[in-house]
Amino acid sequence: MSDLNSTCSSFPNDPDKCDVLIGLRKASGAFSFIGCLFMIAIIWLFKRYVVFTQRLILYLSIAALLDSIAYLMSADIADGPVCNFQGWWLTFFDWQVLLSVSCITFNLFMNAVKQISTEKFEWLYLVICVGVPLIISCLPFIGDHYGPAGAWCWIIEDFAWRVGIWYGPLFVIIITLMIAYGYIVFTLRKKASNWEGTYDPDTERQHHLLKEDIKPLRIYPFIYLAISIFPLINRIQNALYPDYHVFVLVLLASLFSPLHGALNAIVFGVDKDTLSKLRPSEIKLALLNHRSRQKVREYPYSYATFNIDNEMHLSEEEILDQDQGSDNPSRPILHR
Repeated sequence: MSDLNSTCSSFPNDPDKCDVLIGLRKASGAFSFIGCLFMIAIIWLFKRYVVFTQRLILYLSIAALLDSIAYLMSADIADGPVCNFQGWWLTFFDWQVLLSVSCITFNLFMNAVKQISTEKFEWLYLVICVGVPLIISCLPFIGDHYGPAGAWCWIIEDFAWRVGIWYGPLFVIIITLMIAYGYIVFTLRKKASNWEGTYDPDTERQHHLLKEDIKPLRIYPFIYLAISIFPLINRIQNALYPDYHVFVLVLLASLFSPLHGALNAIVFGVDKDTLSKLRPSEIKLALLNHRSRQKVREYPYSYATFNIDNEMHLSEEEILDQDQGSDNPSRPILHR
């Protein structure tokens, strides 16, 4: 029996199970931590952050990276300031990840359904993804509701607080995300069928730009929904039978809860554009570009300059001309 898990309340008659849960939880968190580091490094290295959709992925990756640290801290569950801090950290960054996914889904909805760019609301996304989690994560300090919560530190065994702080909003948001995601898929299929037929350059261009803007983001909300299934089932069982914990359900929840960063990294890494860049020559060139004083756009982002409101589109070469017009006077500089 581990001294660290002497306060484990999930399986008091078999505390070694808590060691298994914590070990699995930390291993899953470690994979997510490494995956998020990979995503952040690639976005920085190839300057993908110049594209709004890639910045949304970057914000999600940073939140998931810090969230994975909470799962790596799952060790000392003795009640006290350290345990309270672990509980706060987990709540804060779980909320950040959830709201980051929600912002991505909202952006997808506006792009696919309304055909409106939400880049001008980027500051609002950041305020929501930081401000709301900060407020919510501080509420359990009222009445000292952070502490040992089974096999790790979180909100103590108080059903009302757990539902109010996390699981209640989580259920509502996940159902909303599922509805929104289904409607987005339906809308895209409907648009694709409407676009078939007579060739029209403007329609084809709009179709291409819409696909390019949606493609990098569409899988991340689905990943979050997929990994939330077992934790939700486990908590529903806990609510129905608070004094009886099913080890298999807790085990699956421990495995999947920290896993979003790792799965995001897999999807991000198998993207064709990312794979094409993961060559020694490309990486070396990107590092040299970071050291160069000349402004260099690494990531192809011509579609990101498309403004649906005024239907203007600049090619990548024209964008470079704007950035480096004084160095290449032979080409005209375009202005909006």
